[in-house]
Amino acid sequence: MNRFGEKRGRRSLPGVLLPLVLFLAVLYLAFLGISSISDTTAQKEMEGLEQTVYREIVHCYASEGYYPSSIEYLKEHYGLSWNEDRYWIDYQPIGSNLMPDVTVVMKQGGTK
Repeated sequence: MNRFGEKRGRRSLPGVLLPLVLFLAVLYLAFLGISSISDTTAQKEMEGLEQTVYREIVHCYASEGYYPSSIEYLKEHYGLSWNEDRYWIDYQPIGSNLMPDVTVVMKQGGTK
């Protein structure tokens, strides 16, 4: 009888499977958390861009007495810039004395 000898028994299937399943569950939950944070950040970034566009529109109106006729006017005269590969800005002027309608949309092919 060798008390200190090495045992060469096989590990049982539940003994191997349970830690593997727990590891995969933790990995999946971490992925969900990171994905949720990424989506929230992208949403906040879009909202920030929309607020910036409206702020520049109001600044133009206060300075010049009329709303800008295009988004290009804001880019040229007020330095508005954004990642054009990622976001598309729909700018619909209504008139020189009415606030234009602005919508910011994330492009489908834009990098997240």
